[in-house]
Amino acid sequence: MTDERATDAQGAVGEPTSAILRIAFAPGVTVRKWTTRWAERHPDIPFEVVQTADGDGVAALHSGRATVSFVRLPIDRQGLSVIRLYGEVPVLVVSRDSALADRESVSVDEVAAIADVRDYPTTESTKDAVALVAAGVGALRLPHSVARMAARKDVVALPIDGAPETEIAVCWPQDETTPLVEEFIGIVRGRTVASSRTSPTPPTPRTKAPERGRRSGGSTPQRSGGKRATGRPRRGSR
Repeated sequence: MTDERATDAQGAVGEPTSAILRIAFAPGVTVRKWTTRWAERHPDIPFEVVQTADGDGVAALHSGRATVSFVRLPIDRQGLSVIRLYGEVPVLVVSRDSALADRESVSVDEVAAIADVRDYPTTESTKDAVALVAAGVGALRLPHSVARMAARKDVVALPIDGAPETEIAVCWPQDETTPLVEEFIGIVRGRTVASSRTSPTPPTPRTKAPERGRRSGGSTPQRSGGKRATGRPRRGSR
């Protein structure tokens, strides 16, 4: 989708008239919150939003189809700046007729014991892969947000206890960290209107080891504009 807004000779972040922000995102990633804030702060700078296939977000950057890209990790990070935003619970999609359908969740070991479990992304489209599960053909491991998008009444999505979260990140080419990119990344990371638009986006801080002799109170993960999807998805992902 495209928001064709008129541009000034000089945009709010010093970009020329031809500047346009192109935002790519992987399936299941919701970017509306950030694009809405962008439109409110910079109505004179147009943007485009396009969904890419999982695994195609980095290629969209290298080909020039995207300025920034929201991707699922892991990716090839060479030449890219990458900021992890949040994690989401992986789920196992099974037929509603499955013996597991009435469970609240399944364990990693239980998933490993199932003979036919396909991982996302599959060779089929997600919609077709879920349709096969509904027909009783195996099970499908999906990120929670993708399972929610592909939900139907004849399948159930069960959280997988003990499985690593799928991670969502925003990335862009290191050598193309323009004021336009800096401003958008600042919005994603929660920078307010009053914050400096000229200071570069700092790297994600590393947790400092506690000093000897002092009790460590632990560290709190930094949230960067996204909501951590740690809640259990409802069965059926409706």
